[in-house]
Amino acid sequence: MKIKIEKIKALFYKEKDIYIKECDIYINDNKIEAIDTEPENFHADKIIKGKNKLAIPGLINAHTHAYMSVFRNIADDLSFDNWLFGRITPLEDKLVAEDMYWGTMLACIEMIKTGTTCFVDMNMSMDAVIKAVSDVGMRAVLSRGLVGEGNNEGGRIRLEENMNAFMNCKNDNISFLLGPHAPYTCDCEYLKIVTETAKKNNLGVTIHLSESQNEIENIKKAYGISPIELMNEAGLFDVPVLAAHCVWIDDNDIEIMQKKNVSVATNPKSNLKLANGIAPLNKMYEKGINITIGTDGAASNNSLNMFSEMNYTALIHKGMTHDPTVMSAGDILKFATKNAAKAIGNNRLGEIKEGMIADITVLDIDCPQFTPQNNLVSALVYSATGYETDTVIINGKILMENKIITSVDTERVYAECAKVIERIDR
Repeated sequence: MKIKIEKIKALFYKEKDIYIKECDIYINDNKIEAIDTEPENFHADKIIKGKNKLAIPGLINAHTHAYMSVFRNIADDLSFDNWLFGRITPLEDKLVAEDMYWGTMLACIEMIKTGTTCFVDMNMSMDAVIKAVSDVGMRAVLSRGLVGEGNNEGGRIRLEENMNAFMNCKNDNISFLLGPHAPYTCDCEYLKIVTETAKKNNLGVTIHLSESQNEIENIKKAYGISPIELMNEAGLFDVPVLAAHCVWIDDNDIEIMQKKNVSVATNPKSNLKLANGIAPLNKMYEKGINITIGTDGAASNNSLNMFSEMNYTALIHKGMTHDPTVMSAGDILKFATKNAAKAIGNNRLGEIKEGMIADITVLDIDCPQFTPQNNLVSALVYSATGYETDTVIINGKILMENKIITSVDTERVYAECAKVIERIDR
């Protein structure tokens, strides 16, 4: 399909700069073929009018548990351990694959409606999540949550599920990572098995690291070092790693991550809600660590809205450092686009640029929060709600137009998710 987005304001990157300019965007099949200059013999099958619209690279949510959308607002105002082990884990144990399918469908709806085109997911049922992502038409980077000790049967089965999905999935919108859950659920021997598997198959890894103070204390009690140091000694950082949270880290941890090119997915709203703290993002940024932004699951965040997450990321670090110049709007937008694309190893995402994959979010900026249009880059981080999203293009296909998702029966998804909770939370 050939699409022309006509006379639209669009967000561009040039080296360290970020700017807005009006242009025409020409999409051929799944790629951005040209900007401004119409390609020879280009005949648009679809024209999208750009009046009062703003095109941005599709946002990339760097850390989710999409199936957990069914747990939204069900485990609030609890300590982290009580939230995870006292409330969420018992509910998870009752889920079946179909439940996770509907939870993932719900997550995809929310993310598309708020401008996200790709998400990095750790889940418990690869088949269910792959089916949901495929049915919606979204882009995803998937991992099976891996828990194991040494070469025990449970750990082997989970790793095999991850690898089978990687080997057999034929959807170009889906790629894979390996997903060891955390240092407190995977021992060092199992982590070495996961790392060797990743090396052999040219895969990266995503993992929860240094999320809570209890994690730090327990790991130091058991091993005498921090979780970051432990992962380094176990060899995990010898493959590309996207580490979620990284709240409780010190200067030595940051040096290790910088040296090993570890990417970080910060999840400020989830960390705040569970009172786990605030990641020292400014220190990581100063060291050149590749920072991305994730929402975490809806069980701990209650929202998968990346615009909200971008806003929190900017504001909380200004407040913590007492420096209003840190975490600029431009920085934050790069975290959610270019940096995230780098973290997942896809250099054709994250920008509106000739030759890039056509993952584009179009916002309707004819609204109070974008008026007057003094600085649209700032508006995206400090004013936007996310629900200005009007049109979403993923891999050159229009998944949402005029705020209507065409590939999903949203009412059925809502009804099925309600049924899940009625069954498991009696």
